[in-house]
Amino acid sequence: MRQNQQELTERLIQFLRHYYQEEVAQLAQHYPREQRSLHVSYTDVFQFDRGLAEDIKENPRETLEYFEEALRLYDLPVDVSLSDAHIRIHDLPDDIVLDVAEVPRKENIGKLLGIRGQVQKVSPVKLRVVEATFECQRCGTKTSIPQTGDQLQEPHECEGCERQGPFRHDSSASTWTNHQFARVQQPPEHTKDGEGATIDVHLEDDLIQSFDAGDRVTLTGILDVKEPGSSQTRDFDTIVDGQAAVREESSYDDIDISEHLDEIEAIAAGEYGDPYDLLVQSINPGHKGDEDVKLAIALQMFGGWSRGERTRGDSHILLMGDPGCGKSTFLKAADDLAPRSTYASGKGATAAGLTAAAVADDFGDAEWGLEAGALVLADGGVACIDELDKVNDNVISSLHDALENQEVRVNKAGINATLNARTTLLAAGNPKYGRFDNYEPIAEQLDLGPALMSRFDLMFMVSDSPDEETDRQVVDHMMRSRRAAAKKELGKDLTEEERKSIEPAIPHETLRAYIAYAKDEVTPYISAENGEAQEYLREEFLELRLANADGEDNPVPVTFRKEEAIARLAEASARVRLSNEVQREDVDRALSLVRKSMKQVGIDPESGEFDADVVETGQSKSQRDRRKQILGVIEDQNDATVEGIMDTLDMDESKVNSAIESLKQNGKVYEIKGELRKS
Repeated sequence: MRQNQQELTERLIQFLRHYYQEEVAQLAQHYPREQRSLHVSYTDVFQFDRGLAEDIKENPRETLEYFEEALRLYDLPVDVSLSDAHIRIHDLPDDIVLDVAEVPRKENIGKLLGIRGQVQKVSPVKLRVVEATFECQRCGTKTSIPQTGDQLQEPHECEGCERQGPFRHDSSASTWTNHQFARVQQPPEHTKDGEGATIDVHLEDDLIQSFDAGDRVTLTGILDVKEPGSSQTRDFDTIVDGQAAVREESSYDDIDISEHLDEIEAIAAGEYGDPYDLLVQSINPGHKGDEDVKLAIALQMFGGWSRGERTRGDSHILLMGDPGCGKSTFLKAADDLAPRSTYASGKGATAAGLTAAAVADDFGDAEWGLEAGALVLADGGVACIDELDKVNDNVISSLHDALENQEVRVNKAGINATLNARTTLLAAGNPKYGRFDNYEPIAEQLDLGPALMSRFDLMFMVSDSPDEETDRQVVDHMMRSRRAAAKKELGKDLTEEERKSIEPAIPHETLRAYIAYAKDEVTPYISAENGEAQEYLREEFLELRLANADGEDNPVPVTFRKEEAIARLAEASARVRLSNEVQREDVDRALSLVRKSMKQVGIDPESGEFDADVVETGQSKSQRDRRKQILGVIEDQNDATVEGIMDTLDMDESKVNSAIESLKQNGKVYEIKGELRKS
């Protein structure tokens, strides 16, 4: 240190008087129940005394002790002792604010650092002894020992009888603090193709519970070396002693929008052509066709406007199709493009991997920790989940609330938490039995369940149906893309057609900034003054809703969830134009996508009519009626057989068998030696 203790303490008191007089007075008024720390900006210290600022960086523990001593000696306007108040340094310069992967370096040990990252998990809060009081069992003398490290340190000898114990720890006379551990990881968008680096942070006193799993944070802390578990190893783990924590509210802080703003406004104004066509050409350019899917994903990333907890603005999309038809390429393209994203596979996924959970491990000194999954980690962005059909049932059930209410609740092992999952989901799934059967409802061919299926705003078939003209175009595009990639690698000039086959119409960095700017700055809605858009949405939705109204027993084509889906997509369409008002063209674009989705998924293949129950309940009205008829025959006949039911109802054997299997699964009928009975 440059100065002796008294001089330094006086200098720090001068700083507090000059820069933080009102803040210290406020702390004194609210200490200790409502406020226990004074937050000090590093920039203020630097402006006051550069040498003092350097001491904080290089010798943080010693300097902060003097800082807190100055706070205790400060002449307060009220009779309050700030004996246990803390100084929390924040607003560090950029050169010492590091990504998680950069923290564990030898040159950082013992230094004050800023750490940018995302909280992966947090431990429960526990008590930690700061100063332990021990009573000698021989003479009753009490001795207090300041505690450091993880092991409880007893007195070497009694201060009264000078014997070496035995001692009893007096918990009521000891000084305690609350403490907790947090594991911070590299944010998903900075860790493509792998799991990001992590580091553990120790938090005490009023820093505990200052954030939850999934939160983006900038921490101030001191890098320490942990004691090794074995005395034989030369490798040591590191931990950060947390000093301050700031929760980041913005989703896209790392994106420099200013350098792209002129181009963004030009794209939105149509100066380079139709902005929606440009978006379609920028989503997965290596995949030929499926323009509707590309437009839907583009609108999904721009998103609608969320009105708090009651109305989500994010659209969820499910891509269904046969294996090998390119579904995963859309997910990887969205993951690469979205300003914030996570990518997960449904195969072997746990509830913690997709939503959040209390997990048992050796994290910190706790047996349980709260761990965030893909939907929570992608809060404010896009979660891409491949092979959703491979997710087991208990994990599927955890997705229901997360997708609809955009929250994840965890209640286990004494942990009760609600985490934000304001995430848009792009998922892909395969049929149960290889390829899709065009004559069976889609929902019945996916192992997802109607409750989850109904959460998706749009569902598209990415098919692999042979067609000579289409297949010729796809093969030509694939060959052109490979040729273009090779020529680009070799530094050769590309034709315009070759360039378009591998390069997006809007460069990725520009498009990322475009999405971030639109989401942060534009809040579109259908205003009452815009009667045309409002009336158009109402009348078009009612036309869908009443499409089968000519018969009393006809299926309901759509539920009111579809109206909300149309509104979300229309708002996203307005955001593309950077408009705060949804126009008729936006509603029309949203309706077009919804109708195309319904034609692929929401139609009863037997009747050819729109049927909401195909998705909402997993069975069409035709199937429901058939099961009723078969159940009636079984009830009438004491020894009903499949052959007898086929003859009675004149039905196809495969349909009868399918209906009977469903009735068995639902506990409606049972079979004994080939004879069917009603349960």
